[in-house]
Amino acid sequence: MIPVENFLILAAVLFAIGVLGVVLRRNALIVLMSIELMLNAANLTLLAYGRARHDATFQALAFLVVAVAAAEAAVGLAIVVGIFRNRHSTNLDELTLMKH
Repeated sequence: MIPVENFLILAAVLFAIGVLGVVLRRNALIVLMSIELMLNAANLTLLAYGRARHDATFQALAFLVVAVAAAEAAVGLAIVVGIFRNRHSTNLDELTLMKH
């Protein structure tokens, strides 16, 4: 049996890597991947607590997070592709589309 603490430590490391990716990188695609990594860390935490408590409710919540992550990826990627077609760049510092 793997202790729950190991899963939580792994989830914390994954979440920290995701936060660093969002804060430090300026490429929109890498930021989207970092957000996905943070959502996967949240899923791992939910599943670890569900395993520790022997409760299937956490698995249902994890499934909901997967659905939200899929929707976020689809919408985010569509926005990035639309902006790339107009601006020919995915650099977040160069995108001043919403400034007015």
